[in-house]
Amino acid sequence: MDIYPAIDLLGGKVVRLEQGRRDSAKIYSDRPADMARTFARAGAARIHVVDLDAALSSGREHNRAAIAAIAAAASDVGAAIEAGGGVRGDADCEALLALGVRAVVLGTAAVKDRAWAEAACRRFAGRIVVAVDARDGKIAVEGWTSDTGADALAVARAFAQAGAAAILHTDIARDGMRAGPNLEATRRLVEGARPCPVIASGGVARLSDIDAVRATGAAALVVGKAIYEGAFSVSDAVARAGAGTP
Repeated sequence: MDIYPAIDLLGGKVVRLEQGRRDSAKIYSDRPADMARTFARAGAARIHVVDLDAALSSGREHNRAAIAAIAAAASDVGAAIEAGGGVRGDADCEALLALGVRAVVLGTAAVKDRAWAEAACRRFAGRIVVAVDARDGKIAVEGWTSDTGADALAVARAFAQAGAAAILHTDIARDGMRAGPNLEATRRLVEGARPCPVIASGGVARLSDIDAVRATGAAALVVGKAIYEGAFSVSDAVARAGAGTP
């Protein structure tokens, strides 16, 4: 299993939120590219980047200059990045890929414009990750500010069949809370999306959580706040999970 350290961008700064709430933002750095370089040197094969400004403004605002710098910094050390937030059409995908992003993460669009999102999986083959961000098994969109009735498992299955490179599953209630990952939900998605790989996210608090997530069959694990708060290092997490490739 791979470890993907998370870099969430708000106003060009590295922040972490609790359960996606903007008013909970805690700033950790104003040098995101330096942080990406540090993560890559610690052994992270891929870095997970979320443009919160784009996600919360439906793409009207963005941090693309910062994303380009992160991609370049990671690449210099042999790592890759995946990035999402506010992606609504082909132009957004093309723009991010042109910045050096290895994979584009689709969230809201996967629910609100499924036909386009499925077409994007085919057009940008191997470069689209579909985010299934859920509360109690139902997907939330628009930067997690709007709940939907869409079933997370059904959406994951549909996009696995459509050719998504991976499914990213985040349990919103646990994100940024360090309360432990939702292992049962992750296991269901791993089984339902097979053979499409699943990336787990949300709630990791200690190294033993990495062992538990690996046991679900997840291909990768996004880790954010536990790293920023010093619960363990990126190098320790990578060693615990096993080395991977971008």
